[in-house]
Amino acid sequence: MAAIPPFPASLLPYPRSFLGLLLGGFTVVLLPLVGALAYSAWSTERLAEQSRNAVFSASQAARGSRSLVNRITSIERLAQQMAVLKDREAAADFARVHQSFQQVSAELLTLPLEAPQLAALKRTVAQEEALYGLLTGPQRAKLRAADIRRLTGDLADNAHEVLALSHIVADREVHRLSARAETVQQRIVVLVLASTAVALLIALALTRYIARPIDELDRSIRQLGGADFSRPVSVSGPHDLRSLGERLDWLRRRLAEHEAEKNRFLRHLSHELKTPLTAVREGSELLRDEVAGKLSPAQSQVVGIMRDNSIKLQRLIEALLDYQRALHAATSLVPRPVALDALVAEAVEAHELAMQAKGQRLVLELESTAFEGDAEKLRSIVDNLLGNAVKFTPAGGTITVLTRESAGEASIEVIDSGPGVPPEERDSVFTSFYRGRAQPGGRVEGTGLGLAIAREFAEAHGGSIALVPGPGGAHFRVTLPRRLRQELATA
Repeated sequence: MAAIPPFPASLLPYPRSFLGLLLGGFTVVLLPLVGALAYSAWSTERLAEQSRNAVFSASQAARGSRSLVNRITSIERLAQQMAVLKDREAAADFARVHQSFQQVSAELLTLPLEAPQLAALKRTVAQEEALYGLLTGPQRAKLRAADIRRLTGDLADNAHEVLALSHIVADREVHRLSARAETVQQRIVVLVLASTAVALLIALALTRYIARPIDELDRSIRQLGGADFSRPVSVSGPHDLRSLGERLDWLRRRLAEHEAEKNRFLRHLSHELKTPLTAVREGSELLRDEVAGKLSPAQSQVVGIMRDNSIKLQRLIEALLDYQRALHAATSLVPRPVALDALVAEAVEAHELAMQAKGQRLVLELESTAFEGDAEKLRSIVDNLLGNAVKFTPAGGTITVLTRESAGEASIEVIDSGPGVPPEERDSVFTSFYRGRAQPGGRVEGTGLGLAIAREFAEAHGGSIALVPGPGGAHFRVTLPRRLRQELATA
């Protein structure tokens, strides 16, 4: 499905508040549905009104036809009396019945009758008028009883057609109502489907329109979380979200100031510490070289201690600065597709000379693993783990490096045949500057930052690093998710 372009802000400006934006969007989405509901209610009301009219017409036709048949019967009886008895009272009754017949027939003629029923009704009315005219006119004396019976018989025959009017009208109205109800139902179904589709399209477009400032906020927060303070933060949308964007930009400026102050402090600290340390170290070198004169054995020992400790102090200062840079780098990952097996193989090449110098054997079991991560940070993790393994594995030992993929996760394992990590130190090896107690072969020099940096980089990827318990040497396992979208969003 093609992507729906967002509304231009110039054509559809944002309201003042985000709540107003949500309410306005909700109202716009509801408009087609409300229109469909209103049309359905109007159509239902019209159908109900037609039903009432149909019931009224059917009942009126039934009542009028029965009344007309009753009057025809009365007319037939009175006409025969007038033909035989010549009674004035019968003539008066006949006139009243005739007048009543005219009223009922006039009411029936106002009903929406079809052409055959209307013709039958008019024919009955014409026959009744002709009979009334003969019985009340000057030709009445010449009429014979047989003629009157014939006329009244024809009128009685038409009465059956008049009586069928009620059934015909009722059947016709039922048929019309059924057809009308089916038509209304089809229109309502089509309208509901169309209005739902229109509402969904509007909702999709408004989602892009509403989500734009939220996306801008998300990008701004990611930018700040990635320690990118160079680009200004700008958020469009309602007034309250724009105000939030201005606060984020203020936070960006403050963070940039603090970052600059921290870097300046570290530079000054490094300079202030290295300057006297360099003088101490150079002085100890001069004394060791006996530039100022011959030294006694005791003096040479003191100078050696000064020189060694000045070198250690310089390394600690450099390691501290490197650790600060690593912490900063852990917050600004640049994820890209990475072939984990190839990355580990490249990292191993940098340690092959050190392994050969100690006569160590390397075992690689690398599975082809597609991964998404920051290649430089991952290489630093492998470098630190391999560096530890090379330092602690004795000459002639074995170092094994594995890569695995399982259940959406990738893992890197580094196993050495060294003395391993004592149980009481397993929880401390990832602590900054922790170097552990001295081993039987003597303390291995180091800053105690390699595993701490590896842990920071692994956690920045949403993964973890752990020391796997077991006999023999150390066994480190790094577990990383293959996809970093969610982890980076959480970070």
